[in-house]
Amino acid sequence: MAEPTQGTVYPTVIADDLHIVYRVNGAKSGKGSATSALSRIVKRGEERGVRKVHAVRGVSFVAYKGEAIGLIGSNGSGKSTLLRAIAGLLPAESGKVYTHGQPSLLGVNAALMNDLTGERNVILGGLAMGMTREEVKARYQEIVDFSGINEKGDFITLPMRTYSSGMAARLRFSIAAAKDHDVLMIDEALATGDRKFQKRSEERIRELRKEAGTVFLVSHNNKSIRDTCNRVLWLERGELRMDGPTEEVLKEYEKFTGK
Repeated sequence: MAEPTQGTVYPTVIADDLHIVYRVNGAKSGKGSATSALSRIVKRGEERGVRKVHAVRGVSFVAYKGEAIGLIGSNGSGKSTLLRAIAGLLPAESGKVYTHGQPSLLGVNAALMNDLTGERNVILGGLAMGMTREEVKARYQEIVDFSGINEKGDFITLPMRTYSSGMAARLRFSIAAAKDHDVLMIDEALATGDRKFQKRSEERIRELRKEAGTVFLVSHNNKSIRDTCNRVLWLERGELRMDGPTEEVLKEYEKFTGK
């Protein structure tokens, strides 16, 4: 397990032998051989018509204040599921997650409503994250400027349904990043927008590390991970394959993927 970085004083997230299992309704039934039907019936402990997906398998780690931790792995490796479990949105099948303060998952705490204007969403998103109306008002222009959505027109006064997916993602990040967090989890937000916005986002993540607590970043962009994170967790098939300094883990991951 990676050592705490200089200046960290306490753990912010502890995952202890964490297992997450999805139960999916609508498993195939009816047609098929009598043998396969009998096999399904005699599986003790299995709910009929329910398929289990073991998305996270025995993951353990400790995250410390001041760390920026990248989550990498193939599609379906359990990265987003792990973030949702840390945020308290998914129950553990077994094991435990302990957190300091309230973790904020980007796009959930700052959920946006398509029929409302960007302006209204900034206000509601800020309030949803626990900011006061005065704090939202004081930071409003900073949020809009950071998102860059007004650079080509007065889009902040238009309904969110008129935004591209990239514009919406940038606004979500800008709202979430306007507040200091004990634990901020970002799922692919830096994959949107141009390089100028990505650089602003990376700088803000570094500021959040200094001001607040811990940042988790899920990304398929290894450069963003290198530029932003001091530590990386590598998941494959729900298991924690490697945990360590960014360059060490990415080097092994790039050998694995051939990229």
